[in-house]
Amino acid sequence: METLFVWWWPLLLLFVRHAQAQRLNITTASRSIAFNNPGNILYLFDRVTEPLFLPKGEENIVFKLPTEYLAPRYQSIVSEITDRWGGVKNRMEIDVKPITLPDLSIPMTLGRGENFSPFLPHHRQMASRLVETFLGMRTYEDFLSLSIYCRDRINPYMYTYALSIAMLHRSDTNELPLPPLPEVFPDKYVDGAVFSRARQEANVVSSGNRLPIVIPLDYTASDLDPEHRVAYFREDIGINVLHWQWHLYYPFSGLMQIVKKDRRGELFYYFHQQIIARYNFERLSNKLARVKRLLNWREPVEEDYFPKLDNIVSSRVWPPRNAFTTLRDINRELDQIKFDIQDLERWRDRIYEAIHSGSVVNEKKQLIELTEMDGIDILDNMIDASILSVNPNLYGDIHNLGHVMMGFCHDPDARHLETFGVIADPATVMRDPIFYRWHAFIDSIFQEHKKVIPRYTVQQLSFDKVCVTAVEVITEKAPKNEFSTFWQQSDIDLSRGLDFAPRGPVFVRYTHLQHAPFITKLQVQNDGPPRAGTVRIFLAPKFDERGLPMLLRDQRLLFIEIDKFPVQLKTGSNIIQRRSDESSVAIPFERTFRNLTGVGESQQAAAFTFCGCGWPQHMLIPKGRQEGLSAEYFVMVSDGSVDKVEQPPPEQNCRAAHSYCGLHKRRYPDRRSMGYPFDRVPRDGVNTLREFMTPNMGIIDVKIRHSEIAVGPGPGNVPATLPNLGEL
Repeated sequence: METLFVWWWPLLLLFVRHAQAQRLNITTASRSIAFNNPGNILYLFDRVTEPLFLPKGEENIVFKLPTEYLAPRYQSIVSEITDRWGGVKNRMEIDVKPITLPDLSIPMTLGRGENFSPFLPHHRQMASRLVETFLGMRTYEDFLSLSIYCRDRINPYMYTYALSIAMLHRSDTNELPLPPLPEVFPDKYVDGAVFSRARQEANVVSSGNRLPIVIPLDYTASDLDPEHRVAYFREDIGINVLHWQWHLYYPFSGLMQIVKKDRRGELFYYFHQQIIARYNFERLSNKLARVKRLLNWREPVEEDYFPKLDNIVSSRVWPPRNAFTTLRDINRELDQIKFDIQDLERWRDRIYEAIHSGSVVNEKKQLIELTEMDGIDILDNMIDASILSVNPNLYGDIHNLGHVMMGFCHDPDARHLETFGVIADPATVMRDPIFYRWHAFIDSIFQEHKKVIPRYTVQQLSFDKVCVTAVEVITEKAPKNEFSTFWQQSDIDLSRGLDFAPRGPVFVRYTHLQHAPFITKLQVQNDGPPRAGTVRIFLAPKFDERGLPMLLRDQRLLFIEIDKFPVQLKTGSNIIQRRSDESSVAIPFERTFRNLTGVGESQQAAAFTFCGCGWPQHMLIPKGRQEGLSAEYFVMVSDGSVDKVEQPPPEQNCRAAHSYCGLHKRRYPDRRSMGYPFDRVPRDGVNTLREFMTPNMGIIDVKIRHSEIAVGPGPGNVPATLPNLGEL
């Protein structure tokens, strides 16, 4: 009997092992995805610090990597990795096709654990080379294969930046919806204290029962700091995402085809001018004075900032800046950057000299006139120091290195091995109060140019035989000609950026400003033939910080654009209505927190899809005050035949919020100067807005009334108590 047992036992063991293997094959059954599937590249944004051979997405996507595509750390333990991660349940596999790899030595110079910013010239050079390499791949398959190879070798921040730019500018990927950056790198937007709680929630609670982690509205400072009154604006996730997105569409350097875009320089000027105008509007809403320009760089900076952010790539916190920190010369060998405050001063003086002489000197020592229409574009490309600058050696890199100087003020010579602060990262820069002081200075340079060019004449402002006879604002649940603002809570899913944690959504809930939907209604009399016009809508505070009526020379810098759209005027009376969610300035609430460029999957969805970047819809109207902030609502109808820009129809079936971001791969759809009619000093003898008016303009007094009520998540939520705001 014992002999018999010895004989059949190995067969029994073999049978059991075979049965186990069969069960394993059932539980780990996999499906293959074609390598050239366009959506495959989006999985590269999932948990970017986790190795790519780990499952990605809720679908458990597994990239089957060739050994040479594994990071060097894992190439010697391929069998262990295969045994451990090859049996993922219900996985879907993508067989990665290797290619002949280009030279990546320059992009790989930046360590995986370091911070990254395109404001730093050395980082900019590395990122530009990586973008150029991505764009050089002839087919989507080659581009995807190279992107897979680079993902676990290139610095994650720089990789995401370069990959995003390449996808936006490649014809085979520019319609793919880029994942929103707060989901990819939540450490740039969310209180660092959240992550330990988020990982605990993910590890302990099943995905269906997880509750949102609430972030307080006041988490970076208290009311003891007056600047904290406008922290809701500076730290708004949508606004900071927009700044990041804008720089993806308009990078500083790289191939000429992605940098040289229609009126790129002017758009930089106008986008940032509107940011400062909106910030000052918020300051007046909170009884603060307008922001002071950062003029003397040798005086201590009064404003401090403690960001309360973690850095998941380098596992360090973002450094703070103490009050009355002194800006100093920068000499950081590891970052390959050295410059003095004196350099910035020299470049500033040369730029002012060029403005007042009316021309700049190019690298061939030729004079280029700063004309009425093109001068602003030339100036900005010098100040922003893009590759379009006419003479970078003479006019320098004042804008970008100003950010660097402030970003390293806590450790200018790297003796403490500290990275830069939030002011030196395009994704976080708008959180810091010093950003607005710096850009108030930058804008003052552009305004100096605007002062020396011809002022608009009455003829340039008028539209013959067209008269705006009535203007009205209709706000949901509010009195006539009143805007209503309140607080709203919204949820963001951190799971895409929550590395090395169980799958499933993990939400954080934060509080932001919101406004009730409104309609602009105007009546326009056209005593001429049927013709095209352009409606331009602006909003500005009526009184300054002292409660005194503003002169137009000051008020014009505070006009924020609300909307701009074409109309067809029939002969006689025209009634025009425009909803706030149709604004050419803003993109829908959902688009801010989900996709950057996504086109709807169905025709019905596509009709409501926005492409490109735009100001977040929930921040379209400034906060105002509980008792009501007086403002002036300006409407103008200009001559559409003069405004029109000839260009082919868009390729994508989507609407673009073009006012601040332009149109991707197309011309800016308005021939007038950006900010027209308030971009220039008013004509002689005009001191007030009403003296500025021509018949084709209309103006009404409005109030912006704020309620401290907070509504829950979901677009379209309006407090039911808003009709009673007049009793506050």
